[in-house]
Amino acid sequence: VQLVESGGGSVQAGGSLRLSCAASGFSYSRYCMAWFRQAPGKGRERIASISNYGYTKYADSVKGRFTISQDNAKNILYLQMNGLKPEDTAMYYCAADPNLLNLGVCTGTDFAYWGQGTQVTVSS
Repeated sequence: VQLVESGGGSVQAGGSLRLSCAASGFSYSRYCMAWFRQAPGKGRERIASISNYGYTKYADSVKGRFTISQDNAKNILYLQMNGLKPEDTAMYYCAADPNLLNLGVCTGTDFAYWGQGTQVTVSS
């Protein structure tokens, strides 16, 4: 399994970015995919997830600003980030797991597969 993120960069506060995560070798009919982020000196935070059923969950810190989606035909996971704030500055990772599901909703943080990350920097 390989997950490759792209789309990070530097933007000013209020701007937008769309992150992509191309997945290969991940061919489970039931799965959970998610975006995490980790800022310097802070723990890893799960910010958005989506299951094969299409159920999404968001951390309160990004709810209403970020949108997770997937293109199943292309095996790509997206994270549309609008209204970016300086506190969104972090390394962003995508993750995937075939087991972290509870009633169709992604749960937990112990994902089996991880990408290498893409940096997002938001200046004030």
